[in-house]
Amino acid sequence: MAAYTTVKLWNSRIKEAVNGNCARKALLLFRQMKQQGLEPNNLTFPFIAKACANLSDLSYSQSVHTQILKSLFGNDIFIQTSMADMYVKCGQVDYAYKVFDRMPDRDVAAWNAMLIGFAQLGSLDEVCSLFNGMRFAGIHPDSVTVVGLSLGVLSAKSLELVKGIHAFGIQNGVAANVTVSNTWISVYAKCGDLASSRKVFDEIGVRTVISWNSMIAGYANFENFFDAFDLYRRMLVDGIRPDASSIVSLISSCVQPEALFRGMLIHSHGIKLGCDLNISVTNTLISMYSKCGDVNSARLLFDCMSYRTCVSWTVMISGYAGKGNMDEAMSLFFSMEKAGETPDLVTVLSLLSGCGQTGSLEVGRWIDDYAKSKGFKDASMVCNALVDMYSKCGRICEAQEVFHAMPEKTIVSWTTMISGCALNGKFEEALDLFHQMRALGFKPNHITFLAVLQACTHAGFLDKGWEFFNMMTVVYDINPGLDHYSCMVDLLGRKGKLIEAMEFVLNLPIEPDAAIWSALLSACKVHQNIEIGKYVASRLFEMEPQEAAPYVEMANIYASTGKWDRVAMIRLLMKQKKVSKSPGESLIQINGKTQRFTVEDRSKPDGELIFTLLDGLALQLKDGDIPCI
Repeated sequence: MAAYTTVKLWNSRIKEAVNGNCARKALLLFRQMKQQGLEPNNLTFPFIAKACANLSDLSYSQSVHTQILKSLFGNDIFIQTSMADMYVKCGQVDYAYKVFDRMPDRDVAAWNAMLIGFAQLGSLDEVCSLFNGMRFAGIHPDSVTVVGLSLGVLSAKSLELVKGIHAFGIQNGVAANVTVSNTWISVYAKCGDLASSRKVFDEIGVRTVISWNSMIAGYANFENFFDAFDLYRRMLVDGIRPDASSIVSLISSCVQPEALFRGMLIHSHGIKLGCDLNISVTNTLISMYSKCGDVNSARLLFDCMSYRTCVSWTVMISGYAGKGNMDEAMSLFFSMEKAGETPDLVTVLSLLSGCGQTGSLEVGRWIDDYAKSKGFKDASMVCNALVDMYSKCGRICEAQEVFHAMPEKTIVSWTTMISGCALNGKFEEALDLFHQMRALGFKPNHITFLAVLQACTHAGFLDKGWEFFNMMTVVYDINPGLDHYSCMVDLLGRKGKLIEAMEFVLNLPIEPDAAIWSALLSACKVHQNIEIGKYVASRLFEMEPQEAAPYVEMANIYASTGKWDRVAMIRLLMKQKKVSKSPGESLIQINGKTQRFTVEDRSKPDGELIFTLLDGLALQLKDGDIPCI
């Protein structure tokens, strides 16, 4: 009895450590218990398995598994379930399934552990197979089962499946469970149905902080910082204390320059809450400042970090690459390696994106070699990024080499290659690739059709453009977005069908944006149509009163028809509204360094010599004396 009481006491201390998120302390207590000659019982091992799961430590887990097999409790259903869950949390679902498969009896917790494990892997077939096996075995699903099913169907991004699981959850009587509701909020948002997310959120009786965080994260997923910010204020008014996840989700919604001020407010509030020392919060803040255009503040935060993870380095590198500052991005990349931190897949993808944006071909080739040496080139995402980079740098042949060498191509691979061909004037090749892709059984998505429509637009293939536009809506049941409509307006405009383009815009099922009106205004400039141009320009003046482009386009239309009084009127209007036109600039790589050239900027070394040479080239272009290369 004394020994039992002693083991019971140790179990109590171990349980307290595990529930207090002190997993290492729990394992230390377990070792001390063994050193005193006391044998763990059927209540000890589940706590130890949970501690290993919390640490996600495979070596500890295997050691504990060995001790369980040597004990008298190897066949205890509760312990076996704990082991399966332990391996799932360690990311070893195969090991977990071996434990599960050998269990003579399985309860709902055992089935749920495996269901959650495969759901986290995105293995929808295995999730469905387990669920069917569970029902065949006569096990009644509970709230955890529905959570697992909801996470499982997320990989398919199918709203139909999500709604089916939702209906099943209601029928099964678990819809009122707040954990289930929180999961549905997240899943609906990730599948693109924010309205259903909000409906589930509004129907929750008593919301937890996770409920609020899930909904805020849903808005962040749509980059909707206005609604995210309003919901956060409601959360504070309702007396819910935010945590680090709240701050991370809220900051994630701030990705545009106009959101910078609110992002700074959230940063200040995060400091007040004591979340500023959380490394995930800091990493997200660095990303937010970079995306909102304030790279200096991002770098200040980065420099002040006492401890940096791979994510910390990558978000800062991505910030520089996103702003086109490849010199600083590469400098930081080398510093990262020097600091002993190994760049990962995302680091490489960020650099490749920056190279494509700036046309940094030589740097891009170096990263290509680096990715190959580190084994990153085996990932389709890296190959896709290389295809994109080479295409944007004008090296379509190198892009095609990477594409054709890929052992497995995804829909993203085909779409990127089609887009690359369209960008480089290979319009017929782009359309041929599209037909090859379909013949191989790949289902085009809305981005694929956008690439195809862009190819048709630049080539002037009006009939083919309509063919693909109708194929998208009729054959594949894809609702066109603003970008697709913009392509069709641009295509009609290039072919001189301005009246048809105007009618098309006025009859759109959604409100046309500035890009659509701008495409039509550009066509009016090309075809010198003042009447339609005036109407389109007026719409743009209302939508973007401080944007210079429509004023300049309208002035050019008037100038092309000799209406200089109207040109003067446009310039006066720009002056009255304080609209300024940013000077054009170009980026080129010289000896591995990015050089930025701005219109009329003669401050560069040898500036006068450069402009004299450019003036000479311009004269030769006018005379047609420049030979083709």
